[in-house]
Amino acid sequence: MAFIAGKLLVASRTLRDPNFARTVVLMLEHSEEGALGVVLNRPSPKTVCEVWESLGEDLVDNDEFVYLGGPVPGPLVALHAIEELGEKRIIPGVYMSVQRDVIQQLVHTPDTRLRLYSGHSGWGGGQLEDELEAGGWHVTPAVTDDVFGDTEFDHLWNQVLERIAINIMLPGVSPDELPPDPSMN
Repeated sequence: MAFIAGKLLVASRTLRDPNFARTVVLMLEHSEEGALGVVLNRPSPKTVCEVWESLGEDLVDNDEFVYLGGPVPGPLVALHAIEELGEKRIIPGVYMSVQRDVIQQLVHTPDTRLRLYSGHSGWGGGQLEDELEAGGWHVTPAVTDDVFGDTEFDHLWNQVLERIAINIMLPGVSPDELPPDPSMN
């Protein structure tokens, strides 16, 4: 099996795990030892400002939501667009950071593309491969807008599934080239 770091896992309609129903997961790491990703479309009720205040840190002017990256607890994960502060490049234009001082700098940088995730999604060696073989997930390339665009829960999931369907039905055709009403062909 090819490793899928930097790609999206899109929950199939048959996936029954309530932690992942109708989710889109950006895969951050994938190897024989296991896999790690973050759910892109599950905002928490807390904003970055509220979380920073609860940590006793300097106040920040950021009303973006902190996202629930998955059921596995761990440090905050930042996905952002500042290459110099990136600890790892995930896809072109998207970098990951987990170091507290780097995240502190990111939340204080105005007008940056930034998403924070509390927790992550993790799989032991072979576990994700079994779920893929069982049909629990669809895999597709990730693009920057998947991370920083509209991540409303069902909207992103439907949008990415539609992109997968178009690629299956019309491989190699850009969505921009599709007629507004295909029945008119």
